[in-house]
Amino acid sequence: MKYTADEVLQFVAEEDVKFIRMAFCDVNGKQKNISIMPDELPRAFRWGIPIDGSAVDGFADEAHSDLILHPDPATLSFLPWRPEHGRVVRMFCTITTSDGCPFEMDPRSILIKAVEEAEKEGVFFDFGSEMEFYLLKRDESGEPTSIPYDSAGYMDIAPDDKGENVRREICLTLEQMGIYPESSHHEAGPGQNEIDFRYADAVTAADNAITFRTVVSTIAARNGLAADFSPKPFPNQPGSGMHINISARKSDGSDPLPQIIAGLLAHIREITCFLNTSEASYARFGSHKAPRYISWSRGNRSQLIRVPASESSHQRAELRSPDPLCNPYLAYAMIIYAALDGIRRALPLPEADNRNMFSVPAEELTAARCLPSSFEEARQIAAASAFVTGTLPGSLIG
Repeated sequence: MKYTADEVLQFVAEEDVKFIRMAFCDVNGKQKNISIMPDELPRAFRWGIPIDGSAVDGFADEAHSDLILHPDPATLSFLPWRPEHGRVVRMFCTITTSDGCPFEMDPRSILIKAVEEAEKEGVFFDFGSEMEFYLLKRDESGEPTSIPYDSAGYMDIAPDDKGENVRREICLTLEQMGIYPESSHHEAGPGQNEIDFRYADAVTAADNAITFRTVVSTIAARNGLAADFSPKPFPNQPGSGMHINISARKSDGSDPLPQIIAGLLAHIREITCFLNTSEASYARFGSHKAPRYISWSRGNRSQLIRVPASESSHQRAELRSPDPLCNPYLAYAMIIYAALDGIRRALPLPEADNRNMFSVPAEELTAARCLPSSFEEARQIAAASAFVTGTLPGSLIG
């Protein structure tokens, strides 16, 4: 259910809510929040809540530190792991400067702007994520170790799969928060898990991805475990990806998917630093079903972009390179802009590559385009890209 401001005020009064968390995301994709009491909520809706932006990575310096959080009432959700009496709820916020102008480094506002630009052109996007993560044991002091919770493999079951009950608790918690998982299973690595959830519009999908990481980490900790979302926690085991499923429709009824794929293929090297934000991200590429080459196909999991089989007339594209440490607001925004460029310029869809890219002899791939091999290379490509610099604030790229 999406609430209005008045409905949130009524909900807080009737449901014994004592703390309201005003949540936002820094440029690195880490969720932050400040808690306010119920009496402060009317002021928050009318004027916003001030924060010190200079204390948030990538936001502002001390000379321009005053930023204002504005809660989005449609994102109200209670936190099921907090007490039933004296409930805690959370709303995501957008950020402005003290003079009321949108804060250019606010990732959520950047995505909202991308969505608005697409909808002005009659293009409407939906996103769905498939998020992988490892469950690790903790030591006697409660600190995370590098020991996986189990030794199970792909889609194994209990008792080999020790994460079964943890995933169940995660899924039930997400449902209580209005996020609906579609499936969950053990992944190929020891202690590795995957939970997929239902598609949504871009901003809601990004909110859900941020919430998902919080829920997984919280439920893991309640079970004496640590959740690891890093893209390559173990050198010889599968890395963790965040496969992003993209679907779109146009107001004129035409199918934009071929041009969306063409736009993504054209700009993927330029936007990879927003999809893969750590050096470990690049160690994941090229093994255990993680792509290295810039290609697409239908149903082929060795490709960068896969178009899954579908009985529906509205197909989707699965982008397989991103990983769970990315900032979903920035990732989805850059995907939208790349897709829009493909649509605007009517880019032709390259021929599908149906080979298994993990078994093709290396000499046959010498001329193939590759994803960047390091975060620094990806950052330099983005900084030199007219497409990226014409889309995002310069300080965000540098």
